[in-house]
Amino acid sequence: MKITVNDKMQKNYDYETVCEMGQGFADDFKPDLTPKEMLAMGVFEGHYISDCKSEFPKDWFMNAKISEQKPDVNCNYFKIKSRQSLQEWQRKGWIYQPDPRGWFQWYCRYYMGRRISGLDDLQIKRWKAFKRHLAQVEQNCMPFDLDCRKRQRQALLQWAYNPFF
Repeated sequence: MKITVNDKMQKNYDYETVCEMGQGFADDFKPDLTPKEMLAMGVFEGHYISDCKSEFPKDWFMNAKISEQKPDVNCNYFKIKSRQSLQEWQRKGWIYQPDPRGWFQWYCRYYMGRRISGLDDLQIKRWKAFKRHLAQVEQNCMPFDLDCRKRQRQALLQWAYNPFF
């Protein structure tokens, strides 16, 4: 399937899906959460892909916590800001084309079935490296104490890791 993107950050960007949605993942990439689940729980202050609804399945947005006008920390599951600005991501070299919004945009497109050799390996490597935050929460928090390390838990949620343990 061919998808054409026209949003605030990309115009006339086309990509093909070569796998069924949610299928054909690399063997070492097993996220705990789907993009739909992440959006329903509350990520990126509800604003990250609020203008991208035409690119992704409508049902992803049915229960999503979205803030159309501006980022709203109350849309986040843990009601705490847990991200740096896009400008900071760009400054640190964490943004890779053709995904100008970063890792989550890549994950949404990967989940949809897009595959890009090299880029997929790079983003999966970044996802695996983020798991260190899960170990820190597990080492420093009592089970199910969701008030412990809320910022890291929100970040884990935004990287498709289960922050509820």
